[in-house]
Amino acid sequence: MTKPITQVTPNTWEFLKTAMIAPTGFREYDARWKYPDDINLPGVTALGLGLGTQMHRHGIAPEIAVGNDYRDYSLSIKNALMLGLMQAGIKVRDIGPALSPMAYFAQFHLDVPAVAMVTASHNPNGWTGVKMGFERPLTHGPDEMAELRDIVLGGEGVATPGGGYDFVDGVRAAYLDDLAGDFRMTRKLRVVCATGNGTAGAFAPDLLERIGVEVIPLHTDLDYTFPNYNPNPEAMEMLHDMAARVRDTGADFALGFDGDGDRCGVVDDAGAEIFADKMGVIMARDLVKLYPGATFVADVKSTGLFASDPELLKHGAKADYWKTGHSHMKRRVREIGALAGFEKSGHYFLAEPIGRGYDCGLRVAVEICKMMDRNPDMSMSDMRRALPMTYATPTMSPYCPDGRKYQVLDRLVQKLVAKREVGETIAGRRIDKVVTVNGARVILDNGSWGLVRASSNTPNLVVVCESGESDAEMRAIFADIDAVIRTEPDVGAYDQTI
Repeated sequence: MTKPITQVTPNTWEFLKTAMIAPTGFREYDARWKYPDDINLPGVTALGLGLGTQMHRHGIAPEIAVGNDYRDYSLSIKNALMLGLMQAGIKVRDIGPALSPMAYFAQFHLDVPAVAMVTASHNPNGWTGVKMGFERPLTHGPDEMAELRDIVLGGEGVATPGGGYDFVDGVRAAYLDDLAGDFRMTRKLRVVCATGNGTAGAFAPDLLERIGVEVIPLHTDLDYTFPNYNPNPEAMEMLHDMAARVRDTGADFALGFDGDGDRCGVVDDAGAEIFADKMGVIMARDLVKLYPGATFVADVKSTGLFASDPELLKHGAKADYWKTGHSHMKRRVREIGALAGFEKSGHYFLAEPIGRGYDCGLRVAVEICKMMDRNPDMSMSDMRRALPMTYATPTMSPYCPDGRKYQVLDRLVQKLVAKREVGETIAGRRIDKVVTVNGARVILDNGSWGLVRASSNTPNLVVVCESGESDAEMRAIFADIDAVIRTEPDVGAYDQTI
């Protein structure tokens, strides 16, 4: 294969025949590019050839499940990707339009080792990408992504005979059957189902109705222009819209899904947005009664309650804080035999006997409904209020260019570690320790904390703060962390703030 180049001007002869791929699209655990600015269709074909070559190198059986989300250009991207895979001698099982977890499910349902899902997830239109993996239920992590990058950018893709194509119908129906099983609600629930006009609109309302939930739809019509907002249940815009619908309708709660259906957000019956890490604690409290002594993995952006909540400790729950990112979390859950993993972004990883270990927003929705059915005398707001009170920011993302964000983060980590070493304070408190497994989680002497890390998917840093004391302390932690961040001129404005 000829080496791809990093830039070709659109509307030129070269753009139609020369593979163009920006190296920054190969991220920690999936691939994301602006299309067609950073990748063109020949570049996507080169990516498919490289992915197929990587499969051969690892001795993976040459068969892969491939799907695409509901964006107007995703089918073209998928066709170009499949062409490259077939050139590499891979038998493609095309499952059609899908959610990411439906593609992960297809690996098990079709008994194929590999998956490639064309999706930009919750990113704005103009973005595309691929989530991929060889060892179900795992997806590519940093090592696999770096290897794939080197194969593709180095022109090391090898054309191999034996490729083929098969369109597989019926996977959507099998996926919904698997999610619903034989469970039916015994408790009446009225639930707002919000999909932001994304792909989950073709799945979530049907699933919830099947298990006996009365669905109140919110932007569930498929519309790849996303006329209301990007489908992202971590963004306050979507959460506020869900909360307003709950208040207007008197619903029991709201469930919101992102653009490729692997995340779930929750708003309770009082219209309070429950950040996903707190929702994880609520679910863990319920699950640990069924599975005493269970281990739960939480990402470094998540609340400290996984380690300190009295109810979890009473039932012998163990907490493990790990790197943010769906591939990191899936791998960690499997490595240590955890029952579940919870990520503040809304990725939940429910392992056997609940799920298969991959992140599926619809599986989470079903398990939340089961939890409510097991606790008929409690509302969602009752469950929220039963948690120890903490004060947390949303996940905030100041701009930082892809090509410089990791160098910026390295310097910020050094500066925050140095503050502890010289005895400086954050929010007037002593810094107890700085955890650097993924960025810097600065933990104060009372357990409150602030985090800065680099986003793996977008040109941003990520900032989260939590106080167990007060809203004022949470804001003071953010102010002091942000003051350090502002020493770096490459860091721009926040997408949202407190």
